[in-house]
Amino acid sequence: MSRNLQSIWYGDASPGRGLRTVEAVYAQATALRRWLYRHDWIRRQRLGVPVIVVGNLIAGGAGKTPLTVALVEWLRARGWHPGVVTRGYGRKGKAALTVQAGTTPAEAGDEPVLIARRTGVPVRVDADRFEGGQALVAAGCDIVVADDGLQHYGLARDIEIEVVDGIRRYGNGRLLPAGPLREPPERGAACDFRVVNGGTARDGEWPMALRLGEVVPLAGGRRRPLAEFSGRRVHAVAGIGHPRRFFAALEAAGLRPVPHAFPDHHAFVPEDLDFPEDLPLLMTEKDAVKCAAFAQPHHWMVPASAVLPAAFWDALGARLDNLETPAA
Repeated sequence: MSRNLQSIWYGDASPGRGLRTVEAVYAQATALRRWLYRHDWIRRQRLGVPVIVVGNLIAGGAGKTPLTVALVEWLRARGWHPGVVTRGYGRKGKAALTVQAGTTPAEAGDEPVLIARRTGVPVRVDADRFEGGQALVAAGCDIVVADDGLQHYGLARDIEIEVVDGIRRYGNGRLLPAGPLREPPERGAACDFRVVNGGTARDGEWPMALRLGEVVPLAGGRRRPLAEFSGRRVHAVAGIGHPRRFFAALEAAGLRPVPHAFPDHHAFVPEDLDFPEDLPLLMTEKDAVKCAAFAQPHHWMVPASAVLPAAFWDALGARLDNLETPAA
């Protein structure tokens, strides 16, 4: 089913009547929901500290997590004490929790664990973004970053950042399930910033590139420059929204990846990584947090960092500086 939808969303296949019918119902429901919030029939709740939302319009990944990590690190460098609130997609259980050192991806979701380990800031997993944000404020955070929060209108926000996959963009431009869009494309125009991950940024967009870092052995040992694998065949594992992006990045670095694509947020088991050829196995950081418990000596993690132009951070800083003090 997933492959069929991908061929419709991003290929030449046309959605059938059933998908188009559900799309029409979905479009009406989401439009009504936006109207209710816009006209204050449903009130948004404000935390009393600035809120920055990072999200996208398509179902699946576009590069939100690397941007969230970069944003948190930038905020800390400017003297803020940020926290991240997120739903924790794919986790077991529904209880709200704060990610701790021993929190597993099964408990919190892979992306919250990754963000917490990379940044060291408080990360709160809560289906109710407002209550999650309240917990962060109570913990001493003076600014909240909502990861994947564009569609969660109940939490009032001061700045919205849309992340766009620069290669796939909006696919066929249709709403779920006939297309990949959660909301119409014009919703992105209402965001304060539109960041384009890969591809070519257009007028009014900010380019973002993912820079691969040193390769980390999951079973322990010293880091190695990615260049040490240049020219070598390697197993490349990616359970992210757009696995091809990871494979292409390895190719651009001079490696010869044997690609192994898995569904986004895939719950890995040891057998998933049992490949016939005895080659080094490189995986994304998001996948590595779920595979560390059964890592082998030839398993490596390749972290990726978001790189944006200095002008973007200047513009974001100016936007923050110009914010009025949020109402309690």
